[in-house]
Amino acid sequence: FTPTSAAIFVAAGVGLFFYFRYEKTRLLEEREKERMNKQYGRPQIGGPFSLTTDTGKPFTDEDLLGKWSLVYFGFTNCPDICPAELDKVTSVLDSIGTYPLASIFQPLFITVDPVRDSQSRISRYLQDFHPSFTGLFGSYDATKAVCKAYRVYFSTPPNADPNGDYLVDHSIFVYLMDPHGKFVEAFGQSVGEEVVKTKINEAISQWQQETGKKA
Repeated sequence: FTPTSAAIFVAAGVGLFFYFRYEKTRLLEEREKERMNKQYGRPQIGGPFSLTTDTGKPFTDEDLLGKWSLVYFGFTNCPDICPAELDKVTSVLDSIGTYPLASIFQPLFITVDPVRDSQSRISRYLQDFHPSFTGLFGSYDATKAVCKAYRVYFSTPPNADPNGDYLVDHSIFVYLMDPHGKFVEAFGQSVGEEVVKTKINEAISQWQQETGKKA
């Protein structure tokens, strides 16, 4: 190999690596959504829950009513995937800008690591993302309940060490909920920002037609 051909070979190899990793992620997401649809028809995602915000206020499923919600489950020690997904939500919300719907959108971050993610820790973590983000946390049982309602898998054990250096395996979806608190769509890791914005606009238009309301 000449230096030039070697560089081209390496670049091609790196490109193929990232392409196949993307395709694997996309196919796994499609398989998971197909599994839910086969088991439950239209996925029955969402339901009653009771958590606490990163400002110390109670927050339940009733607080979803009247707003479009973008719900993401993650944890503050997540090295790359969670920040990337929260950045994506932030970009989507930034694109809404001063559009009237901006006032009725609420992004939610629900921790799946209740042992380590305290109120103050979540509050500090969310400072790096859209200012309208609300962080939610609860006891292990409360976390398990909301994850079950949203069909979110997470691997945190109930007896986890608060000072432990561990990662949490969990489902990677951003859930769009309508102003009635009903599930609309789940956006996987492989879904880009532009697709998310398009799907949200389509969902809003359909909701307006069905309800006769503006937002």
